[in-house]
Amino acid sequence: MSPTSSPEPATVKRTAVRLRGVGKRFDGGVEAVKNVDLSVAPGEFVSIVGTSGCGKSTLLRVIAGLVPSSDGTAEVHGEPVTGPREDVGLMFQRPALLTWKTSLENVLLPIRVHRRVTADDIREAMRLLALFDLDDFEHSFPQQLSGGMQQRVALARLMMTGAGVRLLDEPFGAVDELTRETLNLHLLRIHERTESATVLVTHTIAEAVLLSDRVVVMTSRPGTVAAVVPVPLERPRSPETASRRRAGCGRSPT
Repeated sequence: MSPTSSPEPATVKRTAVRLRGVGKRFDGGVEAVKNVDLSVAPGEFVSIVGTSGCGKSTLLRVIAGLVPSSDGTAEVHGEPVTGPREDVGLMFQRPALLTWKTSLENVLLPIRVHRRVTADDIREAMRLLALFDLDDFEHSFPQQLSGGMQQRVALARLMMTGAGVRLLDEPFGAVDELTRETLNLHLLRIHERTESATVLVTHTIAEAVLLSDRVVVMTSRPGTVAAVVPVPLERPRSPETASRRRAGCGRSPT
């Protein structure tokens, strides 16, 4: 595989996420990212890789509306990003579950924030827990679950938002390799069942190849797009199919 010259997919007519010339400078003059252009289509999975401190997480926070860009524009579903949005879900490296709530209650939290939970909501939350093999743990508290199980609850909570754009900031970086592979398979399964756009920040090139349609490689700080590598693997995928093509995606920038 060879990098494309632009992060814009040639045939995309609709975009879930569009960044035009995005830059971000923090107090003290630190320039995290500079002149980033990127489009992500509905149903597309894009991974962002690069060295530590190159602004990958900053880009996710700009898309999520958690921090404003200093330059350029960010749009979600054709609308300028001016703050947090209900149609954008964000998942961090740590599961960030409420320790005093059960798995089911944590999954229902995005609904409870906005309105009263209905019987249909509970059924959908239970369906998601079953999808992640957690249907026997709906009444368990986070401290009763392993790290991998907690991340599955967090994934189910992300799915419960129904967000058209999902942002994942190294969500499996704190778990062991075997658990990480299991979580990647869960993420593959849910992505291939929806039309949501997904943007993943990861340091693991194998993970990016397994999950992504395109891999965006960023330079060191200030981060900008160095290359965009398409991943020509058919879906549905498995770790075995990805490993056969991994060598063609080059070496990890880390």
